Amino acid sequence: MGVLERIADIEAEMARTQKNKATMSHLCMLKSRLAKLKRELLEPSGGGGGGTGEGFDVAKTGDARIGFVGFPSVGKSTLLTNLAGVYSEVAAYEFTTLTTVPGVIRFKGAKIQLLDLPGIIEGAKDGKGRGKQVIAVARTCNIIFICLDVLKPLGHKRILEHELEGFGIRLNKKPPNISFRKKEKGGINLNIMCNQSELDLDLVRTILGESKIHNADITLKEDVTAEDLIDVVEGNRVYIPAIYVLNKIDQICIPELDIISRIPHCVPISAHHKWNFDDLLEKMWSYLSLTRIYTKPKGQLPDYQSPVVLKSHATTVEHFCMKIHKNLLKDFKHALVWGSSVKHQPQRVGKEHVLNDEDVVQIVKKV
Repeated sequence: MGVLERIADIEAEMARTQKNKATMSHLCMLKSRLAKLKRELLEPSGGGGGGTGEGFDVAKTGDARIGFVGFPSVGKSTLLTNLAGVYSEVAAYEFTTLTTVPGVIRFKGAKIQLLDLPGIIEGAKDGKGRGKQVIAVARTCNIIFICLDVLKPLGHKRILEHELEGFGIRLNKKPPNISFRKKEKGGINLNIMCNQSELDLDLVRTILGESKIHNADITLKEDVTAEDLIDVVEGNRVYIPAIYVLNKIDQICIPELDIISRIPHCVPISAHHKWNFDDLLEKMWSYLSLTRIYTKPKGQLPDYQSPVVLKSHATTVEHFCMKIHKNLLKDFKHALVWGSSVKHQPQRVGKEHVLNDEDVVQIVKKV
């Protein structure tokens, strides 16, 4: 029996099993087995099916990468063309885009790479329609634009989420606050720091046992589910913000627009008429959480045209120096900072100082 058949059997058994305390251990075992089988699809042992493939491997450029994911003919190519000025073939029939088409936009001083990915279909996570290659590229993005046609059922939204989830992509979620460390001996040591609605020591042992882990330290720092623990144990999940881009709003009425606008993480647009692009770009910027730092050479005005763009988790003066050039730290003496991260304007700081968006920095070198 192949991997896909075993996955289907396990999913069917899980659907038949009533969820209660008596069956929880069995369900956790099934979920762990399902995760192991899906890992085989993610990382095939043959080495030939998990790569991005010809036309999919696009080098990363700029400060962030955004992937357009959706069913065929939802307007991804039109959106890329009108946002970035890059021609991506557009037609009235499905599967026009057959490879990844890159484009670049500059927004608030940041250079952002856009990727128009081929349309995916139901079953993409299992390899249908080159879906595995498409979703593999989506895993490398900082944000995913899930492009939907408002004229078609929003059930497409659920299907796309299911396909992405099946490939280890967690949309608009934070990694579970679980500490997990394998060890050589000592058994399973479980430390529970808050009340758990689902997990206990027996269930944790069942989940770890399916992965042949019999010695580990686990700390649950928040109320988590069996799926959360499985994700941590598997260790190959990515957590990516997603924006649902509802296209073709020029073809619906105002009351319908009011209803769909209530969907969380949603921006309604018309790619053809370039309607509501401003809201889409502002939400994109908010979800990227980038920090712009302006440089100030000694005796000159700050350069407000070309900021140094830092990721939200790496915004110290040291990260700023490394982004410019790693050798800058060798002669680093201190930095002068203007902006909201300091009390005085300017203020002398060390390389551990955390910068805020739109701070101005002047590096002072050792004599």
